[in-house]
Amino acid sequence: MEFRQLRYFLAVAEHLHFTVAAERLGIAQPPLSQQIIKLEREIGTKLFVRHPRRVELTEAGVIFRERAQRVLDDANDALEHVKMAARGESGNLSIGFAGSTVFHPAVARLLRKFREAYPGVKIRTEESNSVALLGKLADAQVDCAMVRLPLDCGEMKVTPLVQEKMIAVLPTGHALGRRRNIDLKQLAGDPFILYPRAINPELHDAIISACRVAGFSPKIEMESPQISSSVNMAAAGFGVAIIPESIAQFQVEGVTYQDISNKDLGTAIALITRPREKSVTVNHFTDLVRHFHRR
Repeated sequence: MEFRQLRYFLAVAEHLHFTVAAERLGIAQPPLSQQIIKLEREIGTKLFVRHPRRVELTEAGVIFRERAQRVLDDANDALEHVKMAARGESGNLSIGFAGSTVFHPAVARLLRKFREAYPGVKIRTEESNSVALLGKLADAQVDCAMVRLPLDCGEMKVTPLVQEKMIAVLPTGHALGRRRNIDLKQLAGDPFILYPRAINPELHDAIISACRVAGFSPKIEMESPQISSSVNMAAAGFGVAIIPESIAQFQVEGVTYQDISNKDLGTAIALITRPREKSVTVNHFTDLVRHFHRR
């Protein structure tokens, strides 16, 4: 049994006339009649009662019409889903996020734009630190990841999204709390809150290096499990912290945020993907990140 035979049968079942059905199908009437006879032989029963000027469905024909329509609908649906997947318009996309990246408004805009462009793609998100996400990407546990730079990404492809400056977070009552702009060297006597080097060695080292350039080695009073949690630790009075500017959009009682005049201290958010990525969906997402970066 062929899909063509099912289409021929449904055309005759709709018009109840071989000649009219043949015209609608764009074929001659004799080949259509022959295919219906062949189909009836394969099934082992008559599907139509033939009259001189029309036909009518047998009881078996009525049942077969419903099932044949369902088969063709399912086949067309499957074909459309395959085409959508090939175009990257359906399927799944798992994205890993380094914890602090989700605070930047550009990330939310990016995801919203992607969902609008590809509503058929189901997005799954996972949060971890930048180093762990490199391993998850290599092991195909995620399809791509948003991380903080600087970061040694090895052979992974890096597509920048947005540059971001670093700022200081001070506990309320700090002597520098009323200043709009400070220099790192003014924090030389303060205890520092810094996240463990293991979660992003390059950014950790960049902060230490910037302090040394400013003329001091920071005293690490407390390690924060994530960059974002440094704010709460500063509010608790453990010390001062250096954080990406976007985290400051969330007002936390007990801290103030100050710009830092040291221009060499900055960070960026970037998408990392596997080299020579073949997934059309991942490449669509990468193209969108590239577009946002150019704006």
